[in-house]
Amino acid sequence: MSHKTVHGKILYTSKKPERMNEERGREWFSLTTQADKTLVMHAHCEIDDAPNVVRDVVLAMDKNSRPIDCSVRISVGDKYEGSGWFQFNDNNVICESHNASAGRIHQDIKVPAPVKWFQAHPIVGDALLMKLYDLSQGPGKQFFDNLMLSSPDHRGATGPEIFQTGFGIRYVGKERITVVAGTFDARHFQLVDTAGNLPEEHPPYNLWCTADDAYLFLRAGVAGYMQTHYELVELRRG
Repeated sequence: MSHKTVHGKILYTSKKPERMNEERGREWFSLTTQADKTLVMHAHCEIDDAPNVVRDVVLAMDKNSRPIDCSVRISVGDKYEGSGWFQFNDNNVICESHNASAGRIHQDIKVPAPVKWFQAHPIVGDALLMKLYDLSQGPGKQFFDNLMLSSPDHRGATGPEIFQTGFGIRYVGKERITVVAGTFDARHFQLVDTAGNLPEEHPPYNLWCTADDAYLFLRAGVAGYMQTHYELVELRRG
């Protein structure tokens, strides 16, 4: 075969005292790297907390995680919320979508340069975002603009439509960690500087991914009002 595929499952749990380690969702994903280095991510995401969220995403990226195209379908509270298709070009981004509240939506947004990242809210994608950080600069913080989301909601429970943003990534360093799926050499990152770019500042977010070119998701935790934990519990290569 000229392509390689990795399959996995991420478990969502709560870290709130009254719900400590209670399962609150799950995500199944596959990452297929094609011969031309295009990476195609499939993700099925379920959040049980009311109103529950079911999201299906197919996102194609180049070798640097820059988006090529994406499709998103989402249900909230067991009801259809919306579906959409996105195309990313050098000078513009196109969205054709429909949602329950606004009906048909067409967006054609001019951009000064190709968009560096598109977050359609699968947790596995958060690790791929860390490819933006220039590791040659060592531990520290770097800010990135010209980024886009399919929803500004922290759970990704609206839309889908284009939302432009920017935020910082802090690289803490290398660590060796153990998750349910195994023990890995990891890189530890933090998402920072979200204030002013989202309707509500995202709580502190720590994330660990594999310390190789794959940037596979291993573990993450969100503090603040969310107090959520995410962990890789299954991994199958090929």
